[in-house]
Amino acid sequence: MLVDDFDFELPESAIALRPAAPRDSARLLTVDPADPARFGDRAVRDLPDLLQPGDALVVNDTRVVPARLFGLRRRGDAIARIEVTLHRRDAPDRWRAFIRPAKRLADGERLAFEADGAEVLAATASDKDGGEVSLSFDRSGEALDAAVARVGQMPLPPYIEHRRAGDAADAADYQTLFADRPGAVAAPTAGLHFTPDLVARLAAAGVALHRVTLHVGAGTFLPVKSDTTEGHRMHGEIGAVSPDTAAALTDVRRRGGRVVAVGTTSLRILESAAGADGVVRPFAGETSIFITPGYRFRAVDLLMTNFHLPRSTLFMLVSAFSGLDTMRAAYARAIASGYRFYSYGDACLLRPTAASAPPTPGPVP
Repeated sequence: MLVDDFDFELPESAIALRPAAPRDSARLLTVDPADPARFGDRAVRDLPDLLQPGDALVVNDTRVVPARLFGLRRRGDAIARIEVTLHRRDAPDRWRAFIRPAKRLADGERLAFEADGAEVLAATASDKDGGEVSLSFDRSGEALDAAVARVGQMPLPPYIEHRRAGDAADAADYQTLFADRPGAVAAPTAGLHFTPDLVARLAAAGVALHRVTLHVGAGTFLPVKSDTTEGHRMHGEIGAVSPDTAAALTDVRRRGGRVVAVGTTSLRILESAAGADGVVRPFAGETSIFITPGYRFRAVDLLMTNFHLPRSTLFMLVSAFSGLDTMRAAYARAIASGYRFYSYGDACLLRPTAASAPPTPGPVP
């Protein structure tokens, strides 16, 4: 398909620079391709009324790390500043990273990261590929995490950073209620809408909560440079679905409940773990799944997600789920109605088309 098919005009005023307060007061556009009315205007706090007893809500428990670092590269008396954005952890002491300016760094060079005028962390560059590089640090595991937390900054999305500087509020605002496993460099933003009260009311309504992990990479913000979807290469991301969660979600769907993915990240790891038979299996490793119209979903019955960038892989995904024409109409309605877009914006609750809906898993063999 042509990437131009996924383009739309978005006024800059529609981009949210701060989250709703309280979080669950954000607006929620309901989208049902099979309903003649198609769209409804609700709020995230209404979720217990929109779901059913026996449904399962699946959230991403990744935690955003302060992945934006500013390093110094020294060549004799010459010192250059290098901006680093970590995007995928390859080993306890090694990250893949995007760098700026890329031409100033060569394989084998050392970067120093300082705080309060003293070196806190160092890394050696290798495997440079354009603006991407592998960084091997001088410490690993929790010691590396602590050093990154000391010298790093929260990596806000470019469309926010271009309009305002990050501040202390973002350290809390850009983490979900479920954030537990460090490794993401971007938040799973649909999860930002949840509050303890909303989670309690969902439980009281008979909706179970399950956790999966997908460490969101900075590649989620990279533009699609190809003219066609077939020419785009997705960046890999690391994730996991535990055996207990896999079994529980398959059981939910066998009993007639629905799996509700909170965010495209939860959906992508579930779809990576599920087979064509609709059974979710344990998963641990890398996924680079790229979902475009024509894809038949395997494990997800409903999707709660924020509003995405034009021409992005995420808008392609929601168009695969609910239909391109439906989603173009939904976004046009959201823009006209003043919905707030992107990471700190409002959300939508999507139903699949008949052609994209997942199969019901068969009985336990």
